[in-house]
Amino acid sequence: MNRKLKIAIILFIIVFVGGFFVYSQFYYHAEKTATDYMNGTDDVNVTKTSNGLFLDGYGNDTAIIFYPGAKVEYTSYLPLFVDLASEGADCYLVEMPFNLAFFGIDSADGIIENSSYKHYYMAGHSLGGAMASAYVNKTDKDIDGLIYLSSHSSVGINVPVLSIRGTNDGVINLTSYHESMSTMMMNNLTEILINGGNHAQFGYYGNQSGDGVANITAENQQNQTADAILKFIHNYTSTQ
Repeated sequence: MNRKLKIAIILFIIVFVGGFFVYSQFYYHAEKTATDYMNGTDDVNVTKTSNGLFLDGYGNDTAIIFYPGAKVEYTSYLPLFVDLASEGADCYLVEMPFNLAFFGIDSADGIIENSSYKHYYMAGHSLGGAMASAYVNKTDKDIDGLIYLSSHSSVGINVPVLSIRGTNDGVINLTSYHESMSTMMMNNLTEILINGGNHAQFGYYGNQSGDGVANITAENQQNQTADAILKFIHNYTSTQ
């Protein structure tokens, strides 16, 4: 390898790494509505873990492991998952490297290995849902179900799936979404469409580029989401 080629490769690496670092510094920050829940509530204790937050409610047999959307601060989803934990489903919100779930697909391993729940559900928003799918597809851990929030994946899924999206979602690729849903076993798929909901209102991180305008509040969208998730979990855990 001649000297000029070596220099060109080194420069490419420097530019690529530098560009990625700059790119990773721009992300959607959690709003105060979400961060107000960092200290928990009367019903839910919120504690810091090695890779995120643990939301501990009164339940002790079911846990949801959640992967956040691309470049979204993971604490943005606290209100939704505190609500779920207060209704009996403890939750783990995973903090992803560079706020990109692509770099933390196997994050659920440590959570499952260091806890003792009877039922585990993987969940994710947007890119987080796709990476949660990748985890379910490759793991040897027992996963009871997969929950998509404005998400889909091209990998085959052999566990029950709940898919929730808003009618005003301007980010999700509907062609890819419908192709993905068509590969699911219909008896294992539950689809929920939230009228007036959009892509970003599953969390509190402000408006997302390219998204549609919601016709309902984030609180309304998240209440409907929590109800659908709890019903989904109840339907499957009650038969096991």
